[in-house]
Amino acid sequence: MKVLIIAEAGVNHNGDMELAKKLIDVAAQAGADLVKFQTFNANRQATHAAKKADYQTKSTDGNESQHEMLRRLELTPEMHNELIAHCALRNIGFFSTGFDIESVDLLVSLGQQQFKIPSGEITNLPYLRHIGQFGKPVILSTGMATLGDIEAAIEVLEKAGTSRAKLTLLHCTTEYPTPMAEVNLRAMQSIHSAFGVAVGYSDHTQGIEIAIAAVALGATVIEKHFTLDRNLPGPDHKASLEPHELKAMVTAIRNIEVALGDGIKRLTPGEAKNKPVARKSLVASKAIKAGELFSGQNVTAKRPGTGISPMRWDEIIGQVARKDYDEDDLI
Repeated sequence: MKVLIIAEAGVNHNGDMELAKKLIDVAAQAGADLVKFQTFNANRQATHAAKKADYQTKSTDGNESQHEMLRRLELTPEMHNELIAHCALRNIGFFSTGFDIESVDLLVSLGQQQFKIPSGEITNLPYLRHIGQFGKPVILSTGMATLGDIEAAIEVLEKAGTSRAKLTLLHCTTEYPTPMAEVNLRAMQSIHSAFGVAVGYSDHTQGIEIAIAAVALGATVIEKHFTLDRNLPGPDHKASLEPHELKAMVTAIRNIEVALGDGIKRLTPGEAKNKPVARKSLVASKAIKAGELFSGQNVTAKRPGTGISPMRWDEIIGQVARKDYDEDDLI
């Protein structure tokens, strides 16, 4: 199964449409399936008194409130249309997370056919219920959530009209960047076991190895932030991949997809040609005369593997040689 790779531009456009379009270009060149933005309205997203997270304070103006920061990063409906058109031009899917009911409705009106629920909204019942009633595929991030939180969210979505078969749950750690000790990647498998749904990983670590490991462990969706330059001002740049890293991650994931195979242990075409070279056969360890008995003193196993398999040792030992053998002759 092909892994859905979501290149998360998020708010790394810094409110600049030219920067946003360059991010789309980078995601397309890297081979990602979707490039994802964030759709929200600052007035609906946060109060004027809401504080920024520590990582946001470190990478933005410390005197600026969360509301003020969000206001700078909003995308208007017109901007959405412009980005959708640019994605079409670059042959990559447009995707966005709607952070409130009105933003979700805007994305639906623009033709979005699936939803991404961010970790912060997993306990937002009216928001979950609104998304659930569309009955469309849902990708749900589970950062900061317990299994109980996840179970409650799934129940709301199902009761509203979205079947469990349409859900993909992303294991996620809501810390930017995520320390390796807090990744707990096996929790992704625990989520799959607990709820019987498709799983994936929303990666906030530095580097690409954890996303690749997640694919090897069964992730069907990978979401990863990227930027043009980690030194750009803004809340998410520091925990994002740069273009060459994004491309390397996509390439590695596509290789892992192929390498995982179908799980059936069989002889491969490459192995078939190497088998006679690498395997061994029963051979004479010294000259044997016709009429002598084959024994551990005159038979051994050596390459090539074109004769009798050493697995038949017990069958051959003790039999009478029917002809003369020189040393190293195949029995």
